[in-house]
Amino acid sequence: MAGATSTTGARLRRGAISLGWAVAGVLVAILLWEAVKVLGSIITLPFETSDQAMPHVWTIAAGALQPEVRGSDTPVWQTVLIAAIYTLVIAFGGFLIGVSVGLLLAIVMQRFAFLERGLLPFVIASQTVPLIALAPLIVGIGNRITIGPLEWGQTQSIMFIAAYLAFFPLSVGALRGLQAATPTQIELMRSYAATPRATLWKLRFPASIPYLVPALKVSAAAAVVGTVVAQISTGGRGGIGRLIIEYSRETTSQPAKVYVAVIGAIIVGLLAAGLVALLDLYLTRNLPKERLT
Repeated sequence: MAGATSTTGARLRRGAISLGWAVAGVLVAILLWEAVKVLGSIITLPFETSDQAMPHVWTIAAGALQPEVRGSDTPVWQTVLIAAIYTLVIAFGGFLIGVSVGLLLAIVMQRFAFLERGLLPFVIASQTVPLIALAPLIVGIGNRITIGPLEWGQTQSIMFIAAYLAFFPLSVGALRGLQAATPTQIELMRSYAATPRATLWKLRFPASIPYLVPALKVSAAAAVVGTVVAQISTGGRGGIGRLIIEYSRETTSQPAKVYVAVIGAIIVGLLAAGLVALLDLYLTRNLPKERLT
């Protein structure tokens, strides 16, 4: 009982420290933003720091409270929130697909060394294709796909692009984790006549958790990035990427609106990584206290 209490206390302390650093990071970002604007008014910088290009933080906050359209009762922040939720749902679908594919590839490559040597270079090379060039191509191909009564729409294309970015970090991280078991541990499982499947579930997966969780965080953020970029590249409606395009056309009259949309995209990425952090707490709940400090 005392051990469980101390472990819970360690988790709470770690969570409080992480929250404190997050708040401090936001404050530092705000100070740096305003400092750059002040510096830009004194000397010439290689980028524009006027109120049109870089509104003050309080101007951005006020812009979030303005009506989304003149005469409308809907504020900008509400429109951004709805678009952010829509983007998060699509990113979550792409994340699940990407994680499933990446984990399957990692298991296959770990089990068969010759497949690791053959597949891993292609897995790495797949991430060198520019996403902005790839997105319209995927949409064009997807529009020609029909499976019975189901038609491949733009949403499925955007989800596919999110999965395309999400599978790579997970496949590489999971492969490293599945190979993390020591030779002594593997030899012990062999002495018990454990099958490869039993070794995978009882030894390799538990040993891979310290590698899987960071990979899942990167994959979650990559899925959000892929969704937003795909919405921008394909003009997909309803998401935060579409709002960024629409609000960027209004920078002359309302320069703060586009920054509200960008902040919404950032929050979606942080929320996705935070959900994975909750999964981390669940998966590591039985680890000794010294592993948590």
